[in-house]
Amino acid sequence: MIDHLLVGLTRFLVGGRPEWRGTQPATRQRIYFANHGSHLDTILIWAALPKPLRATTHPVAAADYWGRGALRRQIAIGLLNSVLVDRSGTADKVSLMAPLEAELARGHSLVIFPEGTRGESALPGPFKSGLYWLARAHPRAELVPVYLGNLSRAFPRGAFLPVPISCHVRFGAPIRLEEGEAKESFLERARVAVTDLA
Repeated sequence: MIDHLLVGLTRFLVGGRPEWRGTQPATRQRIYFANHGSHLDTILIWAALPKPLRATTHPVAAADYWGRGALRRQIAIGLLNSVLVDRSGTADKVSLMAPLEAELARGHSLVIFPEGTRGESALPGPFKSGLYWLARAHPRAELVPVYLGNLSRAFPRGAFLPVPISCHVRFGAPIRLEEGEAKESFLERARVAVTDLA
């Protein structure tokens, strides 16, 4: 009931109906990777997925924001099925990736934001290495680029409520990590895959 309300409210305020280009919704394991401009990003991608996929698709969210306070935790974990990660810089790579690895090991899917933090530009900035390590460790997972348009304008930093600006969610054709491909080359190719959907 609450999930229907959240989807309806999100679409009423900012739109966000999904556009599938070069791929379609599927139950197979995926790592969706998207640009990051707003705290609405996670909700918009979650709302764009068909309901049967939401139960096994886990947005990766920052514990320092979504884990703070009972209401945010309830939205992130109870409603959106998120995995919270520590981005304070004190955790080593193994500890940081452990909750993500656990969901992938179960055969579930992830939604990640490889920039690591919200950007001010309409196009994504450089990607951090997490997507590369996940792609290398889980070669069977499809890597699906996602472009979120207008989210930084609809819910800018410091805003309390979203502005009713039409936003969109575009899912692109999957990419894969090629054998022997260098980390920097792959991350730039992944970033371009998102940019090309803009």
